[in-house]
Amino acid sequence: MQTLKHYSILALILICFSCDVKPKKINYGSDGCHFCKMTIVDKVHAAEIVTKKGKVYMFDATECMINFMDEFDTSEIKLYLSNNYTEPEALIDATKATFLISENIPSPMGAFLSAFKNKADAEKTQAEKGGDLYTWAELLAKFKD
Repeated sequence: MQTLKHYSILALILICFSCDVKPKKINYGSDGCHFCKMTIVDKVHAAEIVTKKGKVYMFDATECMINFMDEFDTSEIKLYLSNNYTEPEALIDATKATFLISENIPSPMGAFLSAFKNKADAEKTQAEKGGDLYTWAELLAKFKD
């Protein structure tokens, strides 16, 4: 009976740790994009989706993440993350980000799309590089067109 109790406790511990819902560090130059299969090398344009069960999908660009959503049950997604343009490798909540589409800032898949953690940084970059600003909802609507 005591052994059964130990196995039950161990099973509970494993369940708690197996459903860890958090982003994974992208290994630039070796991890591949789940959508287009290109190697992720750009440290300011990569993105991730994390499901409610903790599965992580990596993308070389936010536009690949958005295109991937067309073939995925989005009700299973917990986190949408994009690299912060002003802080290479840092992942930010894409649903709260401000996005800039500027032809003066190339992105891996040619959408010229960059994400910013705060609107002030996006506006500053827009003033320098030109382009149009979008919220997450506006960006999704633009990509559906």
